[in-house]
Amino acid sequence: MKYPLAPAVALPALVLAGAALLVLSLATGSLPLTARELADAMFSGEPSLARDVVLDLRLPRALAAFAVGGLLAVAGAMLQVLLRNPLADPYVLGVSGGASVFALLAIMAGLPAVGVDTAAAIGAFAACLLVFAIAQGQGGWTPTRLLLTGIVVAAGAGSVVSVLLALSDDTGLRGMVFWLLGDLSRTRRWAWLVALLAVAAVGGAALGRHLNVLARGLTQAASVGMDVRRFQVLLFFASSVLTGAAVSAAGAIGFVGLITPHVARLALGSDNRLVLPASALLGGILLMAADLASRALIAPRQLPVGALTALVGVPLFLALMSRQR
Repeated sequence: MKYPLAPAVALPALVLAGAALLVLSLATGSLPLTARELADAMFSGEPSLARDVVLDLRLPRALAAFAVGGLLAVAGAMLQVLLRNPLADPYVLGVSGGASVFALLAIMAGLPAVGVDTAAAIGAFAACLLVFAIAQGQGGWTPTRLLLTGIVVAAGAGSVVSVLLALSDDTGLRGMVFWLLGDLSRTRRWAWLVALLAVAAVGGAALGRHLNVLARGLTQAASVGMDVRRFQVLLFFASSVLTGAAVSAAGAIGFVGLITPHVARLALGSDNRLVLPASALLGGILLMAADLASRALIAPRQLPVGALTALVGVPLFLALMSRQR
């Protein structure tokens, strides 16, 4: 029988792996850099092409990829506990669909990148409110009702996205498709994304005990004095905010929020005080690796990072399913 890894080993290993992958991301690309050239670009004040490439292009993109992957992973871990469904991921509640519709409308209107990101954030928030309002109904919402409502809203948003793609002209179609498949090339707001990820990881670890109780069932959670409904609402809006921030910054990137929490649980067990920080680190590592591959496989051309996460996520999910009894 295989036992979970010790947290004192797994978490530092993830930190070291993330740091090593960050260095590799900074040195790899259309302009490969040696260790000496990378050090000069990072710490030397002299202007150079390598310095511009590293500080203006690669570093913001790599940190944004890490933050977006971590946000999606933490949101996925929260939703899997909230809905008590191992197949729940950040996009199941229609947040990504709402962001996609508003972002494509902004692209069709010719708005700049900031306008597209703002529209995506508004769309994500609007979808979150819509799902919650519909699922509330007259008799109050349940995890099953919330899940079904989110699936229906996501399907409706997908239909609207298809209509918008059919109505768009050829000049904007490529940008719209790349946004839908995940695009990190325009992300410059990495600082607040990293800060939000740090808050999410620390807050998730602090709420880990409550998540453990909620995962055992609503009746048992209520029997120990937990305000179940208030805590569920908190989880719903927290996961929606994290998903909306990730989608507005990088577009729709799938499978990271679904796969990462399962990998963290296999490695560390089911204690959410460890699963959420580990998911934040592991999700960031996975998306940063996918972004590096999207830049390096056919350089100087770039692949959509969301397509690579799906190509890796499908066989990985099947492998995880085959391991479970």
